[in-house]
Amino acid sequence: MIIYSHSITHRLKYIADFFGRQLTGEPVAVTDNVIHYLDYQGLRINYSHEPISQQEYWIKPHGLLHETGIRLQSVECFEHNGNKAFFRTDGDYVFDIFAASFYLFSRYEEYLPHKKDIYGRYSHENSLAFKESFLNKPLINYWLLDFKKSLQLKFTSLTIHDSLFTFLPTYDIDEAYSYKYKQWWRSAGAAMKDILSGKWNRFRERRKVLNGEQSDPFDSFAWMDDLHRLYKVQSRYFFLVAEKTKKYDRNILPSEIALQSLIQHHAEKYELGIHPSWQSGDNPTLLKKEIETLEIITRGKITSSRQHFIRFTLPKTYRQLIEAGIKEDFSMGYGSINGFRASVALPYYWYDLEKEEQTYLLLYPFCYMEANSFFEQKQTPQQALEEMLQYYQTVKSVNGTLITIWHNTFLGTDELYRGWRDAYYQFFNNVMKN
Repeated sequence: MIIYSHSITHRLKYIADFFGRQLTGEPVAVTDNVIHYLDYQGLRINYSHEPISQQEYWIKPHGLLHETGIRLQSVECFEHNGNKAFFRTDGDYVFDIFAASFYLFSRYEEYLPHKKDIYGRYSHENSLAFKESFLNKPLINYWLLDFKKSLQLKFTSLTIHDSLFTFLPTYDIDEAYSYKYKQWWRSAGAAMKDILSGKWNRFRERRKVLNGEQSDPFDSFAWMDDLHRLYKVQSRYFFLVAEKTKKYDRNILPSEIALQSLIQHHAEKYELGIHPSWQSGDNPTLLKKEIETLEIITRGKITSSRQHFIRFTLPKTYRQLIEAGIKEDFSMGYGSINGFRASVALPYYWYDLEKEEQTYLLLYPFCYMEANSFFEQKQTPQQALEEMLQYYQTVKSVNGTLITIWHNTFLGTDELYRGWRDAYYQFFNNVMKN
C-alpha cells in the first residue's frame, strides 16, 4: 500500500502508519513523487486535491493534516452508513477519514479552551462525541470497517488485514484494604467518626477485622485470582504507592510489609503498572519517585501506568510520563462517564500536537469503569452488567480491544458494593463463553 500526497507532514505520516497497519498489517509508504506513486504495484491511495489515475482510491484532503498549530476547527457531523462522520469532501470516500480520525486520536479538542469538571479534568461534556451522541461507539473502528468495504468494492482482489477481538481486564488498587495495615491515627480517627455518626455496624466490623475475626471487606484478591485462573485470562494491575496519604490518595503506605507482599504476589502472576498519585500530577519528581518505589518492591522495570482518578491534562501529563520512562498508558477514557474518549477501541501511539510529532507512548483506551457506573451514572449492579455487555458486543463486532477497569473495593464484601461482584462474574462468564 502506498499513499500519495502533494505535501508530506508529520500528521499525515502518523495517521498513514495507523491506517496502513490496520488495512495491511504492515507500515505504509507515503510519497510526494508522482512517478514513484504510479509505478507502485499494489493498493494506491491518492490523498491530494485532484485524481491522478483510474487505478487508485482518491481521498480529497480536508486540510487538517497539512496544517500546523492548533485552532478552532469547523466540525459539522452528518450520517454515513449508519455512523456519524465529519470533514466531508469529494473523492471516492465521502469524508476525509484520515483527518477526522486524526482529530479524534490526537484529542485535538482538548488543546482548545474548554470547561473543566470538579476535579480539574477535561469535562466529557465538551467533547464532540458527547455532543453528537457517539461517545458509546468506537467510531474510528466503525469507519475502518466501512472504509475496508469501500476499498474492496473498487479493488475486488484486494486482501485486507483483519484484527482480532481482545478482552483485557484491568484493575486499579487505590486502597488495598479498608481497615487493615493503616497508620494508627487513621484507624483511630475513622473509628471515632463511626461512633460519632452512629455507624455501629461499621464500627463492629472494623473491630472484628482488626482483631482477626473476619476478613477485610476490600480484600478480594484471592477471588480475583480464582476468576482469572478459571477463565485463563491475562490482566493488568495498577498500584497506588504514594508515600503520603492525602484527600485523594488513601492507599496503604508502600513501607507496609503487607502491601509489599501483596504487590510482589501479583508481580509473579500479572503485568503491573504504576497508578500515579493525585499529588504526583503536579510534581514530576514525585512521579519518578513513585515509579522507583514500585520498581524496588517488584524488583522489576515499571513501564506502564494509569492516572489516579483519570486525572490528566494534554500534553503535560503524557510528557511527564514519557520523561519518567513510561511506554504504555491506560488512562485514555473518562473518570466521569463510560464511553470512548478517543472514539477508538484499539491501542495507538500518542501524537503531541504542540510539538507536532508522534511519540512512542502507546495508549490503551478503556471504555468502562465500574466507579463511573456507581458514582456518576448511579447504576444498579444489573444496569452496570447490561452496560458492560453492550460495550462487549459493540467492541467485539468491530474486532477491537475491550479494556475494562475495576477496583478491588467493588469486588470484596463491603455492604456498599453488594451485588457488584456477582455482576462482574456474570460479565466474565458471558465474555469468556462466547
